[in-house]
Amino acid sequence: MRLTTIASLFILIFVSSVLDAPAQNRTVLAEVERISGDKFGFAVRTPMGAAVYGVKRPSAKTLAAIDSGLTDLFAIARKNKYRKRLNYSDYTIYIANPDRTKNIDGNYSPDIAVGAAQYAGSVYDKGGYIYASGMIVALNPCAFLIAEHTKEFNRISEVVRYEGEHLVLYHNDRQRYSETADHSKGGGHPILN
Repeated sequence: MRLTTIASLFILIFVSSVLDAPAQNRTVLAEVERISGDKFGFAVRTPMGAAVYGVKRPSAKTLAAIDSGLTDLFAIARKNKYRKRLNYSDYTIYIANPDRTKNIDGNYSPDIAVGAAQYAGSVYDKGGYIYASGMIVALNPCAFLIAEHTKEFNRISEVVRYEGEHLVLYHNDRQRYSETADHSKGGGHPILN
């Protein structure tokens, strides 16, 4: 009887942990869809193991650029003596349709329009919204949103590294995270040198 109770308890804990993970991911997905207005029908992993969800099937160049950005992030994080969340599988990247593909100067810049919030009235405010190349959507799990690129894939690597900086700081140095999480008062990327 005792062994049966222990076995039942183990199964209950196992099933609860398995069911909890997708619920958390559904919550993140719902937030990403709310922000972007997109549906993410494609799920893949990069060659190094990061999870990627896209409105379209991400190209091999996109996946390689994501891995490159994470590789750069992990190297600079280790240089700064940070050790947590330095695995490719720790990260989930959502790739949305861009709300614009050129900035005000006419340069290629796939970005996502988001409510201005704390940026209201700043130089970033474009009438109640700002254009972001990427944004954190969850701290745990480590998830962020970027716009789809069709060229200049090095920009993806930069955005991945820069958004990842916030997540590495959140998990390794909360004070520095708090000081740099919001760019509305100045500061930018790279945060980690």
